[in-house]
Amino acid sequence: MATFVSTETPVLYGSPPSPVMPTPSSKLSISHQIGIAILVIAFVFGFPGNLFVVWSVLCRVRRRSVTCLLILNLAVADALVLLSAPLFIRFLSQSTWEFGTTLCKTVHYLCCVNMYSSIYLICLMSMDRWLAVTKPFLSQRLRTKKRLLSVMLGIWVMAFLMALPMPFYRSSLMVRPNVYICMPYHWKDSAHEIFQYLWETVLGFLLPFTFILFCYISVICRLRSAMFQRKGRGNFLILLIIAAFTLFWLPYHLINILQVIGLMQNSTSVLKVAKVARPNVTAFAFMSSSVNPVLYVFAGSSHIRQAGLGFMAKLFEGTNSESGSTRTRSSRGSNAESSVFTKLSVKLGRKGDGAGADPHEETMADLNNRDEMKTLTTLH
Repeated sequence: MATFVSTETPVLYGSPPSPVMPTPSSKLSISHQIGIAILVIAFVFGFPGNLFVVWSVLCRVRRRSVTCLLILNLAVADALVLLSAPLFIRFLSQSTWEFGTTLCKTVHYLCCVNMYSSIYLICLMSMDRWLAVTKPFLSQRLRTKKRLLSVMLGIWVMAFLMALPMPFYRSSLMVRPNVYICMPYHWKDSAHEIFQYLWETVLGFLLPFTFILFCYISVICRLRSAMFQRKGRGNFLILLIIAAFTLFWLPYHLINILQVIGLMQNSTSVLKVAKVARPNVTAFAFMSSSVNPVLYVFAGSSHIRQAGLGFMAKLFEGTNSESGSTRTRSSRGSNAESSVFTKLSVKLGRKGDGAGADPHEETMADLNNRDEMKTLTTLH
């Protein structure tokens, strides 16, 4: 992720650009005021909202589904990244970074970890829906707590590894006497800049989003069949989360692509547009960490009157019954088929044993057998 501070520079690479920063005694610019307002809203609503989600899952939900546990991980990631909001608010209000290079690298690294962990947790949600609908028996075998915890741990480790380029391309630099800016720095080499932004966009958006689209296109096609007419709350919640992530992160990754195009084509006008827009889209992406609790309130509004503060627990518990009902619908046909075969075996066995039976009873048995065979044919 990039800094919240606007920069104006026509050069492709070289010495650190001089940001457009007001002196500490001057009035804050409009862009700084907007940035502060966005961060305050994100922190005030997002931090307690995500803590409420964590409390609801840990203390109020009795049976935690896969979707519920993934939502818990998302809330923890968002709450941690929102802890950095007061630092950025202070930075924008004072027009200087007062916290040193180490904290500059750390907070941006955690923001980048949040981006990767969020999108890949959403990928896991999508894959879980895809397995539950298209391969219910395999889903039932794979849906164990041990496997789920292992996969989530793997996602967190992968997110921390993928975000490693961020601290290498971030530093607190002095732009004027006693004025420090936490800003991107690529060691006077445009190749490093191209690598960073392509790395973020390809691994943090294009690849996982393509996988999510594949999963949900398959799910939608499957749900159109006669046995899967009912959509569950889990699907609705996950679609809301995907839509929110796309809305807030797509502009950021479009600016990444635009800046890479400007660097590769040596176009100063394209670069200027990208660098002017980057602080705004970065602040907009920051809002993604605070919007999910609002979505849960919207999705669970029908439970508020009945459950009070436990309405979110009711919402998350609703995702637990969906996977079970999907598997039940899938197995209903095979259970009925097994029942028919059992009845046929019993009746045919009785017919073979009753050599001296009454002819009328034997005729009735034949009729029953023909009825059972018709039922079996219908099931197929």
